[in-house]
Amino acid sequence: MKKTSTILFCLLLCTPTFAKNTYIGEQYLGAKYATNPLGEEKAPDTDPLIRTDAFDCTTFVETSLADGDVNKLTKIRYKDGKIDFKNRNHFIETDWIKNNANIVENISDTYGKTSTKTVTIDKKSWFKKIYKTDTDFKKQTAKIQYLPISEVSKIKTDKPLIVLFLAENSQFRDRFGSDFTVTHMGFLLPNGMLRHASRKQGKVVDTDFDKYIKHRKENKNNIGIALLKIK
Repeated sequence: MKKTSTILFCLLLCTPTFAKNTYIGEQYLGAKYATNPLGEEKAPDTDPLIRTDAFDCTTFVETSLADGDVNKLTKIRYKDGKIDFKNRNHFIETDWIKNNANIVENISDTYGKTSTKTVTIDKKSWFKKIYKTDTDFKKQTAKIQYLPISEVSKIKTDKPLIVLFLAENSQFRDRFGSDFTVTHMGFLLPNGMLRHASRKQGKVVDTDFDKYIKHRKENKNNIGIALLKIK
């Protein structure tokens, strides 16, 4: 083999950027699903700051974005990177998207005509109802641009996107003491697969995105998806 051919062959096989961008989270495929696996290592959430053997949908996305680095993960999970239970980006709608604006951007309108959902989050009620903790949080509102579920069809991307799945259900408010709109998240890959931590399958899996959307369309509570570019 000529020297030039050898160099090109090595570049195709060995370039880490391509592999990382295309197959984000690949190293965690098969890891088990666990609800709320991460915490601050102290009360009220004594779970570890990082683990790579178990995920829920959010911690899978976060850990993959951080490439398994606990310092990067901390900056994603907490406002200004300050580790504290009350400072954690608990709500995708008002916390996570806003506080991670340096690494993600909503580009849903690139893929079709969008709608806008206004979400009100009552953190004070949520902390009290779920964790029996008093706080001085004020109600927050956020607007999320999304593609209505009826309009979602073939989505082509040359780089992984974060996909947020939105739903409306009054039971969320009754159960959790606050509105929820984002009920699931994962990565939409260039090969048409959804890579996510699946509660139903009990592990991190690749699922055909079109089939997954078709299944979600069967539930009237599912209103659409938001697509976030990874900067």
